[in-house]
Amino acid sequence: MRNLFLKIYVSAEILREDCGQDLIEYALVAALIAFAAVVGMNGVASDINTAFSKLGSKLTSAIP
Repeated sequence: MRNLFLKIYVSAEILREDCGQDLIEYALVAALIAFAAVVGMNGVASDINTAFSKLGSKLTSAIP
């Protein structure tokens, strides 16, 4: 009987433990930041490409 109560107690302690919760929250925050960076970099990359294209066309037209 005591062995049964010990097993139930250990099972309850395992379910109550939340030490892995912080790791999951940090992983979700890191994934959100990575997603935002990828989405933001697509817009920045096209703006940079446009700026270099304009600069290149001005340089080629300036050369006699």
